[in-house]
Amino acid sequence: MPQTLPQALDSAVVRSWCSLALEALGREREEIDSINVYPVADGDTGTNLYLTVESASQAVEAVFAAITVPDFADTVRAMAHGALIGARGNSGTILSQLLRGMSEVLAEGRDGDHLARALGRASVSAREAVAHPVEGTILTVAAAAAASAAAEGSRDVAAVARAAYAGARTALEATPAQLAVLERAGVVDAGGRGLVAVLGALVEAVSGQAPARDRRAPRGAAPVMEPCSAAGPAYEVIYLLEADRAAVTRLRERLDALGDSLVVVGGDGLWNVHVHVDDAGAAVEAGIEAGRPHRIRITHFGTSGAAGGHGAAGGAGASGTQAPGDRAGRAVVAVLPGEGLARLCAEAGATTVLARPGEPPASGELVDAIRRAGAREVVLLPNDAALRHTAAAAAEQVRAEGIRVALVPTRAAVQGIAALAVHEPERRFDEDVVAMTAAAGATRYGELAVAERQSFTSAGVCQAGDVLGLIDGDVAVIGQDVRATAVTVLNRMLSAGGELVTLVLAEDAPEDLAARLEAHVRGTHLAVDTVTYPGGPQAPLLLIGVE
Repeated sequence: MPQTLPQALDSAVVRSWCSLALEALGREREEIDSINVYPVADGDTGTNLYLTVESASQAVEAVFAAITVPDFADTVRAMAHGALIGARGNSGTILSQLLRGMSEVLAEGRDGDHLARALGRASVSAREAVAHPVEGTILTVAAAAAASAAAEGSRDVAAVARAAYAGARTALEATPAQLAVLERAGVVDAGGRGLVAVLGALVEAVSGQAPARDRRAPRGAAPVMEPCSAAGPAYEVIYLLEADRAAVTRLRERLDALGDSLVVVGGDGLWNVHVHVDDAGAAVEAGIEAGRPHRIRITHFGTSGAAGGHGAAGGAGASGTQAPGDRAGRAVVAVLPGEGLARLCAEAGATTVLARPGEPPASGELVDAIRRAGAREVVLLPNDAALRHTAAAAAEQVRAEGIRVALVPTRAAVQGIAALAVHEPERRFDEDVVAMTAAAGATRYGELAVAERQSFTSAGVCQAGDVLGLIDGDVAVIGQDVRATAVTVLNRMLSAGGELVTLVLAEDAPEDLAARLEAHVRGTHLAVDTVTYPGGPQAPLLLIGVE
């Protein structure tokens, strides 16, 4: 039976677009990195675009997780907001503004005419965000896509998307003639090529058919990447900024005087600031004077390492990327859902990344943590099934830097604790990874949560306020009392046997919950030991591990 294709955009199409764009950029990331010569030949444009789209995709997934059929306008705004807060590098920052410009128009309508106008708004807003626009870049490709979409004059979204893609492809091939540095290197613009991949994903999302991919290698041989010299600024500075529009206008003027490649995108009180400067401290100070900067990232172009900054990662202050020969032996990097668990694992020697509710870390934050660990060999514990692809992308990126990374597919924090408990850095790396993987795999995991709304679950229909007991990721129990539900979940988990129960309690869990569960285990399972840890603020209500 033929597939029914959407005649207008909807939330599911936006979700598919994000997923397909992430897949496309993941597939082409290395090639895009290899042709990155402008504005700085630092070989990271493909990676930055991937991380930006990854953040947009995560924001859309969060909307779907909260609402079964989310409003279309809310979905496109979430996509734009996710890209804004996760934007990386010059091209990623511009892409985030392109998505923001599109969202402003698409929130008003979903047909081909609105899509064409959305692409036009995106092109204009992105160009306005760049202090000194240059032709032959992603801005040129975006303008061509918008012009071709407008010329199509159709209300059919698939036709408009195809026209935009074709226009962008043509413009991309012409970029070397517009920018001398591209012509000398024999390549097309890396940011523009990334945008073509994103628009190709849009064509596939709205039509069900991917456009024919160009199987040719990138134009010309890949240029040799060399560290930046005195020919340009030494640092890239990026931060999110909470400030009003008047303060941002003054900030633009100050940063423009300090450096180049200035891009400031956003609005409604939240901005993403990107600039290349020699005085990174002055760029940050300018942000402090304008408002409240956070998620500050400083990269030295000579090392391509993060010189500072923090987001969800535990600890603030990462040094530049170390050469492989300067690194220590082995380290563990773990993602933890709560400050108490993060402290616990840090005391055990792990480098931690804090996953706040609704804010899963992006792969860039995991990359920063792996670098910060300063080891030649790293065991990565994502501790969340939803982070599997994110962790894999981070591992792939740092392997190119000479770091040996093993991803242990832990699906919950209690599995990570079990893996960390058997970690022995004196063992051979492969043996250590096998032991940690076996310990994690032998640990069943459960969780208690409170339902926020009526929903269908694998255990039936729950109402807002019900206590949900999950076992291995699926809802197994629906109850009204935290203590009783916890006992029921624990009994089911122990029915298959066990030697050790691990309990992790949130700060707001009932005071007697730990004592009650420990007493229950002692009274009903004489050969089973129990260990309890504080999860701290923002941790899940209760985590249970049974080994």
